Amino acid sequence: MADDLAQPLIGIAVIKDHVRRLPDAPGVYRMVGEDGEVLYVGKARSLKKRVSQYAQGRAHTQWVAHMIHLTRSMEFVTTETETEALLLEINLIKQLKPRFNVQLRDDKSFPEILIRRDHRAAQIRKHRGAHTIPGDYFGPFASAWAVNRTVNSLQKAFLLRSCSDSVFESRTRPCMLHQIKRCSAPCVNLVSPEEYDQLVEQAHDFLRGKSRAVMTNLAGQMSEAAEAMEFERAARLRDRIRALSSVSQDQSINPVGVTEADVFAVHAEGGQACVQVFFFRAGQNWGNRAYFPRVANTIEAADEEPGILDAFLGQFYESQAIPRLILLSHDVPNRELLAEAFCLKTGHKVAIAKPVRGEKRDLVAHALTNAREALGRKMAESSAQGKLLAGVCEVFGLESQPERIEVYDNSHIMGTNAVGGMIVAGPDGFQKNQYRKFNIKSTELTPGDDYGMMREVLRRRFARLVKEEEAGESTPRPDLVLIDGGAGQLQAAVEVMADLGVDDIVVVGVAKGPDRDAGLERFFMPGKTPFMLEPKSPILYYLQRLRDEAHRFAIGTHRVRRKMEMTRNPLDEIEGVGPGKKRALLHAFGSARGVSRASASDLVKVEGISAALAERIFGFFRKA
Repeated sequence: MADDLAQPLIGIAVIKDHVRRLPDAPGVYRMVGEDGEVLYVGKARSLKKRVSQYAQGRAHTQWVAHMIHLTRSMEFVTTETETEALLLEINLIKQLKPRFNVQLRDDKSFPEILIRRDHRAAQIRKHRGAHTIPGDYFGPFASAWAVNRTVNSLQKAFLLRSCSDSVFESRTRPCMLHQIKRCSAPCVNLVSPEEYDQLVEQAHDFLRGKSRAVMTNLAGQMSEAAEAMEFERAARLRDRIRALSSVSQDQSINPVGVTEADVFAVHAEGGQACVQVFFFRAGQNWGNRAYFPRVANTIEAADEEPGILDAFLGQFYESQAIPRLILLSHDVPNRELLAEAFCLKTGHKVAIAKPVRGEKRDLVAHALTNAREALGRKMAESSAQGKLLAGVCEVFGLESQPERIEVYDNSHIMGTNAVGGMIVAGPDGFQKNQYRKFNIKSTELTPGDDYGMMREVLRRRFARLVKEEEAGESTPRPDLVLIDGGAGQLQAAVEVMADLGVDDIVVVGVAKGPDRDAGLERFFMPGKTPFMLEPKSPILYYLQRLRDEAHRFAIGTHRVRRKMEMTRNPLDEIEGVGPGKKRALLHAFGSARGVSRASASDLVKVEGISAALAERIFGFFRKA
């Protein structure tokens, strides 16, 4: 009997033990398994009533029963209201990622258009992230491509500057954007501050949905200019109207009665689901995106799609702007709670509805069709991807299909601006939010030492992995590492990982064929003879795609760094030389090289340059 009492409680016994002490109050509960793994996070209006349902041992799906069986303990947090419980549940799911909850996999922020207001000449630009810069934000847009296209069109229409402040302050003559009629050149005062502010306000009104009024006003100005025989001005206004028309026409499926709304539609099939999201702002369709959340098998089949959408909405708006209207393809269980929670977050009323007629129903039906088609494509791709990963598993002798493949490559020109790139792929294809770049920092490397660069990249990547694992943090661990290179690169990689004690990850070197011919790649593995694959093998094509993607990413990162290096002005490094003084110096001497050749007596003649600063500038360019 004593031995029986000493046995730890598991499953239903654990739940029954907790139910006796739970309050009849709202809160959040966590079901915890072996080694402290959080299995499930849920919220309840009454913790006692909700948790007692698990203790009944009936009316559960197979997966709920399995979750209960794995439960070793439970944790509880009481809240004042059910709405607070809902918000806490959302935070905990995103933080703990329990395996029995529906999870939003891709929660990165959407790009927006920002009109900066913290400068005398407002700047239009693409923005992503928190709203920390003073100005007006317009979005979200479904993709960076959509933002870039719209910004380009708005530049043609409103001639707003997009350059950085440092470039703006250093200009002494109009740049190329002015020459191609995409900027009014406020940097060199070719437009008065009052006229420029009017352009800014017109852009603001257009993005706020007053496009028809803005275009009507411009059309009136064009007619007046034509009547006054100011044909050049009329032609410029005509071009601006055309640019605005292109923006309006590109935003297809523009609803008449929906000014600001997000439209969600979910389709589930075969244990997978797709949530399609459409964004409508200023009466225009600003794009859509498909999400494929991890589906919880704990959801009852009859409630699968509403349950998925219910869990998805809370996590989605944890980091996204919330509109005043949210349209759904299915009525969700917590609709009123979600609306109340969103109102608390935004400070304005948020309506959540499942439309049954009219234009709004058509928008939802269109989104649902897109969700159904996207899931069909995803399932077909997943089937093909699974076959490819099974082939990779066989080729490299892995114990199971790889869930995470990391591919590494370096890029530099004669050792300058050296960078390393890491791309990640898996069952869902390329995972671009997991890509990482590594600026080569070591000063001891010989320029062009590819082996040394690979050692630094891998040491930084896997030293961090070891540190996070020792701290008990959840960190992604690759099943397969591919190195762009042959025996030398492979040896460098194996040595680094052995030093760090990471000796249980398969590492493969992929060497290009003679004359860098695709199809003649050789594969290097520790302790094995190099080998090749059949030239027309689908596995070879897949591995080539991985290597080429790593190469593309590394090259792109290198080009960005090289461009930044080329545009850096030495005057930026001198203490006391701000944008105004830099502009005065460049205006006086023509370039940074001209400044470097000037004497201290010449420098002090420039407005704003004191004798002490002139000596500092003179000494900066002549230091050893």
